[in-house]
Amino acid sequence: MTVKEEVLAAKAKLGKQDALDLIAGASQLYAAKRGKLEHFNLKKETPDDAAIANLVLGPTGNLRAPTLRVGKTLLVGFSEEAYQKVLG
Repeated sequence: MTVKEEVLAAKAKLGKQDALDLIAGASQLYAAKRGKLEHFNLKKETPDDAAIANLVLGPTGNLRAPTLRVGKTLLVGFSEEAYQKVLG
């Protein structure tokens, strides 16, 4: 059974460095923004900090909600497609 951990980004305001630290521990990143889903295999791809920040931070500069961590996979923003892939 996979342990699911929810990062409560709506309640705990996580800024750019907090978000980058969270992503540093992940091997997969799914980020949904404006109806578009981006997926990165962080073991094979290393997007720069600015590109990641653009995807995962909202207009206030905080980590966007909802944000979930499932094992080493991080999901940022709501995407039914990403949830289906990761959660089944």
